[in-house]
Amino acid sequence: MHTTAIPPVISSEPGLPLRPAGHVMDPVRLGSMHQTRLSFARSLIRQMARERWGIECQEFRLDAGGCGRAIYTVRTPEDRFSFVIFSQSLDESERSDRVIADQWDVACALCTGDLDAATLDELAENVPRQEAGRCSSRVLVLTRGNRSQRNFELVTDALARGRQPDPLWFQKVGYLYRTTAVYGNGKFGIADYDYVRRWRLFDRPFSPQMLAVWLLRHFSLEQVEHMARARAPDTAVSMHRDLARYVGMGNSTGLGMAPFLVHHPQLINQWVLMRETALARVRRFGVANVAGLERLLALVSRARRHVSEWWTDDPCQLEANARTADDLSDLQAWLGRQTPVPGDLCERVIRRAEAQYGVQTQELVNSLLLELHPELVDALEDTMGSDERSDLEPAMPLHTLVAHMENAYDWALAVDFGHPDANHYFWYRSEEKEEPRLGVRGVDPGADREMPLGIARDVRRCYDACRVLLAEDPQATVLELVLQRRDLRGIVRRVQTLAPLSYGEIRGNLLDRGCRPIHLLRCKLAFFGASKFDPRSDRWVRITLFQGAPLLDELHASADPDWFLPVAPDPA
Repeated sequence: MHTTAIPPVISSEPGLPLRPAGHVMDPVRLGSMHQTRLSFARSLIRQMARERWGIECQEFRLDAGGCGRAIYTVRTPEDRFSFVIFSQSLDESERSDRVIADQWDVACALCTGDLDAATLDELAENVPRQEAGRCSSRVLVLTRGNRSQRNFELVTDALARGRQPDPLWFQKVGYLYRTTAVYGNGKFGIADYDYVRRWRLFDRPFSPQMLAVWLLRHFSLEQVEHMARARAPDTAVSMHRDLARYVGMGNSTGLGMAPFLVHHPQLINQWVLMRETALARVRRFGVANVAGLERLLALVSRARRHVSEWWTDDPCQLEANARTADDLSDLQAWLGRQTPVPGDLCERVIRRAEAQYGVQTQELVNSLLLELHPELVDALEDTMGSDERSDLEPAMPLHTLVAHMENAYDWALAVDFGHPDANHYFWYRSEEKEEPRLGVRGVDPGADREMPLGIARDVRRCYDACRVLLAEDPQATVLELVLQRRDLRGIVRRVQTLAPLSYGEIRGNLLDRGCRPIHLLRCKLAFFGASKFDPRSDRWVRITLFQGAPLLDELHASADPDWFLPVAPDPA
């Protein structure tokens, strides 16, 4: 493919065909997203490969049962970090992914610099306690994980007997460990966001968290091989490289992640804007040729197999996957008929997908097209962050605020809050763990602790109050409104801040009976770089990260590793 060089941007580029916010920010579409080249896991791997980071195991002191301590050092062109893992023996009855758990198979910390004996003692005291402990600002990320016990035992036993694990095991469950939390941004005494950003390499969103997860994935492979050798030193073998690469890291995510998209609208706007800018660049500047068509055909073929290996019990996800497989078959056949190759191939593919394919397929096709044009896409990864600031403008004429709501929040004003279904749910924080929960209004307790996630309802209240005040005084300002209605200050500030931003708001009522929080979870996880979404209900999901990613000693093999949509290796 040949393209025109385009500089990176922070805001939208004039003339690019960005998709409308009402289309992109629909909850169902957000809940159909896939990882892209701009996803944080993909971006981190490219950065490590390009800058030739050096990662070494400094200490690996585990007993035969895999318990003990391991330390990895990370050398970047500018700094040095340490990743310490504390592994313990955990009774099956104590293993839980729920946030109320207080015991895990491993607890880990990503720290600045090398770790002396005194620091290690302090970490050993506090890291395994997670929320109950307190760490210093030398800790950038705090995380923990549990084994996929069935997979872990099957793999240990196979390697100990001198056999390779069955790849089917990792199609069903694509990991040996899953994280149950990855903390950053100042929780429990660790470094806050502004402190972490002092390091250039961590200036991209969630970069240190992704590094911690990738390192834990590597530890899981070393640990299972160590335990196999301890069990049967005469017969044990190492895992085949292709299979080891297919092993990812799991994650179990519930409602705790959902409010993030509402609480950080400027950041979400930037994430979506850069993704949409990348897609618009491909539509406008991508020029197809035979080599590009062959590459796209190969990606579509890989995507079909990837979807066929995507295991889930969720009926909605099963239906979406079956539709996607059929759609990809049709696309593959259609692409095979594109001779000679049309110059606007990418645009034609997008139009065909929008006209004939399911929403999940449409978003997958967009991700595939971005793979064809790294020179148009990758520079945008440095503009995924946002300095979030929200200031009230009291002098704004009230009729201007009304115009903002009518233009940018028409979707909210269209909701009929006179219907009981529109106010069915409420979001609140549990007393037990201060984690978000979803309750049924009038049925469940907790409404007195409701979180401000009903943006559509709040906009309607604000709009109605504005109309009343303007009827009394057409020259009224925002100051007069907020002096009368202190309860509206937050939503006024939000509207003033977000009205100019296309992608800051989820275009749906999160209080409605039809709300499915799983859409919010999947959206954020797709930006992280997740795959193999396996909803366990409409409120929590299991996913896989870094499946197919380069192994530790493969980082320098390519500056742009090709591990998008991994497929299982053939059985040995």
